[in-house]
Amino acid sequence: MFRVFQHRTSGTHFVELLADGLLCFVATLMAAMTLSSAASSPSAFASVGTPDVILSALAFALVMALMYSFVGLYRHRNLGLFPVVLRVAFVFLVGGYITYLAVKFMAYDGYASRLTGYSLLYLMGGMALYRGTAFMVRRAVGTRRVMIVGSGEEAGQVCADLRSAEQWQGYEVVGVYPSAHASSAPSAATTEAGVPVFDARRRMTDLVREHRISEIIVAVREQRGGGVPMDQLLDCRIAGVPILDLAGFYERTKAEVPVDSLKSSWLVYGEGFVQGRLREFTKRTFDIVSSATLLALASPLMLVTAVLIKLDSRGPALYRQERVGLGGETFQCIKFRSMRTDAEKDGVARWATKNDNRITRIGAFIRKTRIDELPQLISVLRGEMSMVGPRPERPSFVAQLREQIPFYDLRHTVKPGLTGWAQVRFSYGASIEDARRKHQFDLYYVKNNSLLLDLQVLIETVSVVLFREGAH
Repeated sequence: MFRVFQHRTSGTHFVELLADGLLCFVATLMAAMTLSSAASSPSAFASVGTPDVILSALAFALVMALMYSFVGLYRHRNLGLFPVVLRVAFVFLVGGYITYLAVKFMAYDGYASRLTGYSLLYLMGGMALYRGTAFMVRRAVGTRRVMIVGSGEEAGQVCADLRSAEQWQGYEVVGVYPSAHASSAPSAATTEAGVPVFDARRRMTDLVREHRISEIIVAVREQRGGGVPMDQLLDCRIAGVPILDLAGFYERTKAEVPVDSLKSSWLVYGEGFVQGRLREFTKRTFDIVSSATLLALASPLMLVTAVLIKLDSRGPALYRQERVGLGGETFQCIKFRSMRTDAEKDGVARWATKNDNRITRIGAFIRKTRIDELPQLISVLRGEMSMVGPRPERPSFVAQLREQIPFYDLRHTVKPGLTGWAQVRFSYGASIEDARRKHQFDLYYVKNNSLLLDLQVLIETVSVVLFREGAH
């Protein structure tokens, strides 16, 4: 993917966003040409270059592209047809109305409603043409034919991930090459999927040529001791076949880093972990500007929330709690109180769970909509937190998780965030196993953090809140 993006996920997201933005821009220009022609203008093309039309086209492109992002159309790859149609309809209604107001405000020399309406019609046709062409190109290029090395649990999981999820439909699992450490019988996940198991006595290079394999995934957790035929893998790599290990595969396809198969050498020699002065400066500048702006915009909502909390239950509206931040240092995290004041009267820290009976009526709403996190904008202004980063945990939980989750302290090499990659990619965390899975997404963020990834997380957070996907 483009080097500027640092990571494949945000690269794909923003390329799609730019493509749709360009489509919207062209749709508005064509709408202006249609209106100009209908008005018997001396030159239909002359009106297209006027400042008001160009500004209207830019406004339409910006609004619609952001609306696509806000409803999660770039975030989800396995939505059914009906949910997609509903979200697109929502975008057209809301985005079209916002564009109409913007065009009217810019005093477009014509009919703002007709310009917006024609733009939406051209956009519908353009979307059908663009998506249809993209589908035909993918069919022409063909699928990536993959061979999995290993026949244990990891190989079966990789096989299931590639074959079951719609978002990986560009892959075809051709077969599995068993590793020396694997048992003679293939894994259940492999046999149930109907994937052929190759004869380990055959050379990999012969199998690559025979089955036209375009990529190899090494799904073996322990590769030392001759478990993986490295000499054969080297021959395949020299022949131009890309080879991924488990960590690389899940980082590229699922935007997470699996800790169970992770080794220090992969972190040491791999790319990422950019924490230079320029990155620190841009992130801090972004944090100050965005948190100050959001505080100003959200202050009326915060005032109403504080009043409702006081009316709903006894106790203060704000709640302070010690959390672990950058470098393992603790700070006081401020939130709107969403639980009863006696939620932990015995002094024992407990995980918050779904349908937790300690949560108040107002608390359930503000937790679901993330309103309870708004006071943390003050911590962002102070520099204790960032807008985007791993969510800060309590010291007692950190001590427990550090012992049970490999590389857990890596999350403390960046500032904790108001929202994060794990929050928009994982549903809910209420156990050690959930914390482990969320940590895999946090590792991906720490390794690939960039300004563009921060923007993607903030945009996807809007989708999570709007459609009540996940929790914090």
